[in-house]
Parts: sequence; C-alpha cells; structure tokens
Amino acid sequence: MLIFWSFIHVSTIRHLFPPTCPLLKPPLSPSKTSTPQSNFPLSLSRNHRSQKMATATTTAASFSTAVRRLCFSTSTSIRLRHVTTSARPNRLISTPTPHRLLPLLRFSATASPSSTTVSAISVGDKLPDATLSYFGSDGELKTITISDLTKGKKAVLFAVPGAFTPTCSQKHLPGFVEKAKELKAKGVDVIACVSVNDAFVMKAWKEDLKVGDEVLLLSDGNGVFTKALGVELDLSDKPVGLGVRSRRYSLLAEDGVVKVLNLEEGGSFTNSGAEDMLKAL
Repeated sequence: MLIFWSFIHVSTIRHLFPPTCPLLKPPLSPSKTSTPQSNFPLSLSRNHRSQKMATATTTAASFSTAVRRLCFSTSTSIRLRHVTTSARPNRLISTPTPHRLLPLLRFSATASPSSTTVSAISVGDKLPDATLSYFGSDGELKTITISDLTKGKKAVLFAVPGAFTPTCSQKHLPGFVEKAKELKAKGVDVIACVSVNDAFVMKAWKEDLKVGDEVLLLSDGNGVFTKALGVELDLSDKPVGLGVRSRRYSLLAEDGVVKVLNLEEGGSFTNSGAEDMLKAL
C-alpha cells in the first residue's frame, strides 16, 4: 500500500511539472550555486515553488480520494492492525473497517421455542385441522381429524388443562356428561373433550369417571391442535410438572366454523362449563 501511494504522488508531480522544471532537476554542486538559476527575485521564486507544491499536494489528495472511492466501497476504509503469528509476530495487515458504527444489536436472554406466535382463535374462524387419538369401545386405538369430526355437524369441543386434575375431574368433564342429552336436544351432534395427554391416560380417566358414549375423550398428546388454536398454557413453573398444556375453553363449531367461544384465562373455570354452552345455544 505504501508503494502504491508513493507511486501516485510521484506520478502526479511528474504530470504537473515538465522535465525542464527546476523542481525536478537534481541539486547543483556547491561550486555552481553562486549563480542564480532563475530570472525572478528569490522571494518570487520561493512563492512560485510554494504555490506549485500546494497545487501538487491538493491534486494528489483529490486523486487519492478518487482512487479510494473507485477501489473501495464508500462504507469501508482501510486500517492497519497488528496480527501476531508464530512466523511474523508483528505483521501489519490491512483490513476493511466500517466507516459508520452499526446499531447495537440486542438479544433477549430468553429463547423462544418457536419464532411464530399464533393468536388465539376467535368466533368466525375455521378450526385448524389436526389428528387426535382415542380408544374406542372395542379397546382399539383410533384416530380422527378435526375436519372429519366437525364436517357437516354441530360439534361442541371443550378442553381441560389435564386429566385427573381436580377441577377437570370434579366439575368440567362431569358437567358435560350430565348435560349431554340437553345439548343434543339443542341440535348438537358431537361432544368431545380435548386434553394434552396421551391416549392411555385419557382412556384411564374415562374409565375412572365411568364416562360412556356421551362425551368423546380425545388425546392431543403433542399439543398440535392446541398450538394451532393458539391456546397453550405453560405450567412449567408448577411443582406437579404439567409442562405446556391447554387453556380451558368450550366452543361450538358448525361445519368447522367457530360460532360460540368461551375461552378462560389460564386454567380458571368461570364460563366454559356445560351450563354456559346451553345458555349460548
């Protein structure tokens, strides 16, 4: 780089001054300096040389700026930094360095498992499709999709945070079992309970509460349907180890479209019971 810039300065000066210019001539020996080499007074000659040198310096600076802009991006400059290696302990190398400081990037200390946040479902939305599992009356494990469950039907779906939990076992599920006939008399074709539990737990819960065919207990074991609805409930801070479950809700869907939605805050049980659904119908 130093040789490159020296070449630019020398070339510029040679372009400004012809070979006959006194500034480019070698200095005279001491024996020949007694005779002035210029017809101008000494002061004028010095001013002339100063102006010429000032012009040469300005032109060289402008030319070097133009070359730098041509060869390098305007957003970078060349700086020297020390690099220590075993072979060359004090080697200077050139590196492109940004002219302007970039904005400070800030990162959250809490990592999110998903970069996409899904808003909770609302009235008028189409239910997202997902595959849920359950054990039939014959003891065989079966699967059903939300689209098949609700297509051309009036379906009541309600969700609980977990099987065998107190409120779910004592109030929420038993309430829909008790009011199943009244709901079907209002035109409901299907009543299903959804929970983020595996199908074996749902089967054991059904047997424990002696639930018949009034309510279909569906396993959303991986929480796919719950996440698609945007109703996850993170209970990881609870000592019982529930992890991520579903918020409590009840909804009425006609041909897969939500017509009534009672969505609770967290696991509260205030407006998502069977009585509330009957009032909405």
